[in-house]
Amino acid sequence: MRLFGKVRTRRPEPGGPPASGRAPSPVDRSLARAARMPRASSSAARVSVRRMPERAMHAERDPFDVPRWLRRYGLMAWLLIGIVIVVAMAVFATTRIQAVFIAVFVALVITSVLYPVVSALARVMPRALATAVAMLGSLAVVAGIFTYVITSVAGQWEDLADQFGQGIDDIFEFLETGPLPIHFTQAEIYDWINGLVAEAQDYVSQNAGTLAGQVLSNAGAVALIFTVLALSIFVTVFFLLRGGDMWRWFINQLPARSRENVHRAASSGWYTFAGYARGTVIIAFADGVLAFILLAIVGVPLAAPLAVLVFIGAFIPLIGAPAAMVIAAVVALAAGGIVDALVVTIGIALIGQIEGHLLQPLVMGRQVSLHPVVVALGVTAGTFLAGLLGAIIAIPILAVLWAVYSALHEPDPPVEGDMPDPRGIAEGVQRRRQRHNERGADDEVAEGRPSVGGVRG
Repeated sequence: MRLFGKVRTRRPEPGGPPASGRAPSPVDRSLARAARMPRASSSAARVSVRRMPERAMHAERDPFDVPRWLRRYGLMAWLLIGIVIVVAMAVFATTRIQAVFIAVFVALVITSVLYPVVSALARVMPRALATAVAMLGSLAVVAGIFTYVITSVAGQWEDLADQFGQGIDDIFEFLETGPLPIHFTQAEIYDWINGLVAEAQDYVSQNAGTLAGQVLSNAGAVALIFTVLALSIFVTVFFLLRGGDMWRWFINQLPARSRENVHRAASSGWYTFAGYARGTVIIAFADGVLAFILLAIVGVPLAAPLAVLVFIGAFIPLIGAPAAMVIAAVVALAAGGIVDALVVTIGIALIGQIEGHLLQPLVMGRQVSLHPVVVALGVTAGTFLAGLLGAIIAIPILAVLWAVYSALHEPDPPVEGDMPDPRGIAEGVQRRRQRHNERGADDEVAEGRPSVGGVRG
């Protein structure tokens, strides 16, 4: 074949039969492969090798020329959105199985309170027997408290009705002849009360069907409450009896590289949750005892039931115990008058100070290290999201999440000394901007270009 005046023979295809017709040998194949490869000493090879990184850099460059900081923070924003979506899905799934979640939460609370008792009893008896003794003993204590409350209410009901009648008359007399700038006669108050009763009767007669449906739904809610309690007791028995074995089985299902971190985070979270639960029970019991002593000294009727109400309200952070104390003050006002109500109100404030400055630091310690602002915001957000249940579980969930984060996060060295003055920082930024603008104006004057506004420098 003639190309540009030279005669060149056509090379056989690699792997194909040679021109002589014999089978290619391994040496022939290696020579053919070497003939197709470019020489390392050729200039084309050197140029291509030298330009490959530059071409790769140009190929990987963003055609939109997005700043690096925008890409970085955009990626962080997408990651944050993904975390929010996962948390929202978890919350939504929890709302779909709310009864199961409540049962497990109650079981964890009971387990955290009774686990030290069971561990102490297990030293002298089998653990199964220790679990049974602890569960039966706690049920007996709760049943005894409610029995005492019911019997005390039944025994003081007649005296309480008389005291309430006298107290209401005193309140009417105070509103009519007291030092307030606005006075109400007893007839006006009775007319207002009768008007409210008539409006309530009209509402009941017009919405009888709806109210009947609500009653039936409330009956179903009562059945659901007993179901949740039974499930929580059942789960508590297994947590107390085989909690360690259950956790060991769960750890063994994880990859070996993740077991240590998961166990450290879960141990920190459980320590915080158990400390919060036991501390809340102790503080609630102390509030109930102090409230009972105060109401008994003042002579307010139903001191024991009101103390139990304070004990139950202490499980709702910030608002539970004060709300129960306000009810006690109203009872003191109706039964004993304004003086008793003022004494009970002052006693409520003192009990709150004792709880906040003595019991909380002494009992909780460092197990629940949440700022009061975080507690207030958490309770408010939990109330808006899930009502009373959200207000109860918001603080322990926040405390557990913070404990888990602290266990897995290695903090950087803290900032020591005084922080820079915000005013000085702002003034420094303004000075830098001013110098930058002056430098740009000088460059424009040097180049002979007009400055802003069309005026040449």
